[in-house]
Amino acid sequence: MKQQRLNRLCEGTCFRKISARRRQDKFWYCRLSPNHKVLHYGDIEEFSQGQISHDSLQEKVTVADIKAVVMGKDCPHMREKGALKNKELLELAFSILHNSDEYLNFIAPDKHKYCIWTDGLNALLGKEMTSELTKSDMDTLVTMELKLRLLDLENIQIPDVPPPVPKEPSTYDFVYDFSQKHT
Repeated sequence: MKQQRLNRLCEGTCFRKISARRRQDKFWYCRLSPNHKVLHYGDIEEFSQGQISHDSLQEKVTVADIKAVVMGKDCPHMREKGALKNKELLELAFSILHNSDEYLNFIAPDKHKYCIWTDGLNALLGKEMTSELTKSDMDTLVTMELKLRLLDLENIQIPDVPPPVPKEPSTYDFVYDFSQKHT
């Protein structure tokens, strides 16, 4: 799960810019370098769901300089007037404390991306991933493991090596006829 979270950080995410005049359509993009040592970020003109290259992102923070990740009401940008009253924003806010007490402030586009980023940043810092998404993913993995072990109890042998991939058919022009009854 840790590797998956870090891979998602490497893909990057577009965030809405935080300003005193709340609803402005300004955006910035942040992504982790492939070697997991630097966070690259910078302003972008419009909302982007695709990847943006590291070269176009002017600013950077090295992971070694990150002191802490703070979330929710502990974020400096959530202490402003009115921000604490907006529960939706509060649940999507997180900040990175780096260097000489500087903060990089985020408001995630949705709860899923919030979990991905907070988990990924905590993983980078060697801390535990504690989001709801991690708990849900862990439950899924444990349930799957349990089901596989129960299969073993019913004398069903699960091979250690996957079966060989069959040869491709000579033609893909075939249709199954459901109208005929086979006896």
